[in-house]
Amino acid sequence: MIELTRFDGSKFVLNALLIETIEAHPDTVITLTTGKHYVVREPVEHIVARVIAFHSTIHRHCCVQESACREEAAHG
Repeated sequence: MIELTRFDGSKFVLNALLIETIEAHPDTVITLTTGKHYVVREPVEHIVARVIAFHSTIHRHCCVQESACREEAAHG
């Protein structure tokens, strides 16, 4: 999940796993795999960085879980 800002200044949290495209023309428009569109204040580069950080967090968590499971199986 990533936090974004609508043009009216209100904050919302978006499921980054559903992002299909992010475009700037000139406003930043996020299109989800569901077809829904969001116009936000953040520039494309900031959103991409947040999505990468989100995916990195998921990957790190999965690696820690997998490592713990292997360790438990080896000692189990």
